[in-house]
Amino acid sequence: MNTIIMKITIMKSMTPKMLMIMLLSSSALLGCSQKAGDVETIASKHDAEQTVDYQASRNTGSWGAVYMSRDELKAQPINVVDDSSLPNMENDPIISEWEAKFEGSNAFITTDGKKLYHDSCAGCHMHKGEGAYGAGYYPPLANNSKMQSKYYIINILINGFRGMPSFHMMMNDAQMAAVTQYVVSDLNGYTDTVTAEDVAKLRHANPPGYDPSE
Repeated sequence: MNTIIMKITIMKSMTPKMLMIMLLSSSALLGCSQKAGDVETIASKHDAEQTVDYQASRNTGSWGAVYMSRDELKAQPINVVDDSSLPNMENDPIISEWEAKFEGSNAFITTDGKKLYHDSCAGCHMHKGEGAYGAGYYPPLANNSKMQSKYYIINILINGFRGMPSFHMMMNDAQMAAVTQYVVSDLNGYTDTVTAEDVAKLRHANPPGYDPSE
């Protein structure tokens, strides 16, 4: 009885603001621990089974908010971007263009000197052989007195030169002869004939490394 009287006395002495703070604090504490099935509390929210679309959250960049279960951590990794809609290799239009250029293979097949030049040389020396300046210097092959020597061209094709790669493993003797003939005759107007035997004279067994300086 004395305890109740003391509590009533204390409450009477409190200001309305202090009384309101005390009541709100009590309600919050009761809400955290209440277990009634029909009342949603902080504890019940925490214990409830949560359903989260983890893949969607990854794709939107919400990595910091992703919760992963032990089973998900053990699962095989998946791509952040859904790649199921990408075309396979057989239907890839870029691959089709590549195969058309290289006649269905990853190596040169043709012995057409003009086609070989435009497929392998024109990217740097330009389609008319005018050369270019860019990340480096790509000398002109047209109207170039050095191109009068077929062996000069063949030697560079076999061994590479400065920034130009070697074609030792990419072209056979007939192909090197054909592209050399195109540079000699079509781009410069010289009349010398280039044959596969000319290439064979300079070809050696050991190709240079990927670095033309080797």
